[in-house]
Amino acid sequence: MSIHITVLFFATLKDRAGTNRQALELPAEATVADLKKILIEQFPAIKPLLGNILVSINQNFSFDEDKIPDSAEVALFPPVSGGSNPTILAVVQEPLDHDDLLKQITLPTTGAICLFSGIVRGETWRGEPHQTQSLEYEAYIPMAKAKMAQVADEIRQHWPSVEGIVIVQRIGLLEAGTPTVVIGCSAAHRDTGVFEAARYGIDRLKEIVPIWKKEIGLGSEEWIEGNYYPQRGD
Repeated sequence: MSIHITVLFFATLKDRAGTNRQALELPAEATVADLKKILIEQFPAIKPLLGNILVSINQNFSFDEDKIPDSAEVALFPPVSGGSNPTILAVVQEPLDHDDLLKQITLPTTGAICLFSGIVRGETWRGEPHQTQSLEYEAYIPMAKAKMAQVADEIRQHWPSVEGIVIVQRIGLLEAGTPTVVIGCSAAHRDTGVFEAARYGIDRLKEIVPIWKKEIGLGSEEWIEGNYYPQRGD
């Protein structure tokens, strides 16, 4: 069995795809993630954008694990920033492209960007020193994206001079030395709070964004739990 849907492309995606609309036939029970794979085959030029796009099904925001119903209207578009300053928020499985993310928060007025990137440690000094082969990241994706948006809003409230914000977390099994997360803030000058804003972003992400990691070593596995309990309003 199969389903038939209409895909709508907007903004940059429309330019890359060379069309604003495409009818597609998908397998029954296909998910948003399945659709993305099919779109990459038909429109290779949009592949670099798929890690950061928003997807709606019948005008409701949707996520990779969501199933697509028959006759659905599926829209693909860049994050809505609510203004001229870009806000890039995503949970992805693909490798993080630091250069592309920097480009997305660089405006004509940008003179400084502070970028924090977390990396899988090969040696861990928590408790007894030990080797780490990989980390397995898991996220409650819909809530994680909502909380990332909250973190971005908090950054803008504390540092109004910040122009662009990027918060992207990679999930899945990641080997030692692999980038796991990017927090970036851009501004006109380096002395306008970008350092503090980026630091706040990663600290706040660790507090309220539902993402977990399992540490995998030589013959051992352990989920690493935090010690922050959200307060009312978090």
